[in-house]
Amino acid sequence: MRKSSIACAVVALAFATAAPALAANPPGTASAGSADFAKAGQAFKVAPLAVCDVNPDVAGTVTGASPAVSRTGLKIGETSSTCTTEVVNPAELLTTTKSVAKGSGFELSALTGVRGPRLKIAEWSITCDATEKGTSAGWELKGMSGWTGLPQQIPSGYVHDVKAGDGTVLARAKFTDTVFPVPNDGSISMTLLKITFEPSSGYAGSITVGTVACSPTP
Repeated sequence: MRKSSIACAVVALAFATAAPALAANPPGTASAGSADFAKAGQAFKVAPLAVCDVNPDVAGTVTGASPAVSRTGLKIGETSSTCTTEVVNPAELLTTTKSVAKGSGFELSALTGVRGPRLKIAEWSITCDATEKGTSAGWELKGMSGWTGLPQQIPSGYVHDVKAGDGTVLARAKFTDTVFPVPNDGSISMTLLKITFEPSSGYAGSITVGTVACSPTP
């Protein structure tokens, strides 16, 4: 199954409070993802890739980058991130922030040994934008294959069962998992994709692709 491009955005609005609220999320952060899974006592780990954090006090861009990584059953191409603070109104000290993570060449082949699919994503990106009024998170997926049964429009928090040829569920993939704090302070966090292995696969653990979070600017 191949898709040319899937994209969407989620918005969180800031709400006025009687007293200053503590943000449940950081001013802005982005990471290309990580992995921690194992099979028969052999562990496969990928530390958080291409991490950056917004500097809310200084205008400019903080960058992160990671080279391509390869573990048995998993490949992730080069990844990058940018966390930017921009002063949009110096007189009123108003700023905006933008946190972005992107990557290419994702391939999970670990499940092919149990007659599962080879999951590929050619390119992906995830973004968190913040102003004094609120935040929004957006994402895009390109060049997907192996994702049989995935809907043309992926709703927030959608869970896709990754199955073997006989219908056995080998893993569950959760797309665009979005978290709003309670009480809502206008901040938002999103994970583009998290693949969690089921016991039937012979693996334990999970793989994460693309995470961002941001909070309304001062």
